[in-house]
Amino acid sequence: MDSVTQAVLGAGIQGAMLGRFHGRKALAAGVLLATLPDLDVLIDYGNPVAGMINHRGFSHSLFVLSALAVLLTLLWRWWRPTAAYSAGRLFLTLWLVLITHPLLDAFTSYGTQLWWPFTPTPTSGSSIFIIDPFFTVPLLCMVVAAAIVGIRPRAEVALRWALAYCAIYLALSVAAKLAIEGRVHEALTQDGTRVVAMFSTPEPFNILLWRVVARTDDDHYVEAISSLLDTEPPERIRQPLNTHLAAVALPDSALLAGLQWFTDNWLRYDEVDGTLVVSDLRMGLGAGYYSFRFAMATRSGPDGAWQAITPSYWAHDRGTEHLKAIMRRIWQQTPPLPLAQWLQDAM
Repeated sequence: MDSVTQAVLGAGIQGAMLGRFHGRKALAAGVLLATLPDLDVLIDYGNPVAGMINHRGFSHSLFVLSALAVLLTLLWRWWRPTAAYSAGRLFLTLWLVLITHPLLDAFTSYGTQLWWPFTPTPTSGSSIFIIDPFFTVPLLCMVVAAAIVGIRPRAEVALRWALAYCAIYLALSVAAKLAIEGRVHEALTQDGTRVVAMFSTPEPFNILLWRVVARTDDDHYVEAISSLLDTEPPERIRQPLNTHLAAVALPDSALLAGLQWFTDNWLRYDEVDGTLVVSDLRMGLGAGYYSFRFAMATRSGPDGAWQAITPSYWAHDRGTEHLKAIMRRIWQQTPPLPLAQWLQDAM
């Protein structure tokens, strides 16, 4: 999630748990602690693909953050042995502030390495957009109010209710995701499409409108848009994955293998003006407007052989001018989004 959300979540937890003892300082400490895992963005991994693969890595590990909570608890009790609360309460507070950061990240589509140093596919629950005001604003209001009036008993209760609201909102996002996936799968089955894998993610700033990517058994994918308010089948478009390009252009690329692992192989490959462009299908507005696209190889020499290059971001339009149409699509199914036209414009 975005930095503001992570900061106010940490402040809300710390304020609810230790606010009565430390007042506004508890809120400030929660903000700082909850921000720590994202400091890995300061590490330069040399190229954007390596950076993507390693972001949300060791600093988001539940093992690392649990150990950090233990260390901070011991240091605090050594410095303040006569604190008015137990070491157990302190540890639980610090642990919750730290681990809720990667756990919340794991509800987004990016991918979070919760179990580092073990290497299962990074967790990508993809039930909430990276910025969702309906999740963040109520908690932010409660934290700001507590900072203004101080951590009084009523403020503690308000913070706890705000945290409960956040948990309920996440549960609703998962329920919405399952409902949309079921609807899209039914529509594709009626079309005679054999789906072998499915990935769904909410469109920006809400959990009502969803984009679903369904991989088929013939090296294609179907991209569909559906809202919980829809009464008709979702609009959808079928496109090739072009995985043969990866085998030809980058047969032994460790970076490509890492990207396939990190994204669970939700990748599309295109040759654009002699350059191999690899697109992450999980993030973005869809229909060609994907957040992460990388140039990873070029054709060179008289025989046009592929040559690996240092990966770089592929300059492309992210489709932000279509946000108004996407917001309208939440409650209005007609006219449908022009997915074919958008794909042609973007690719």
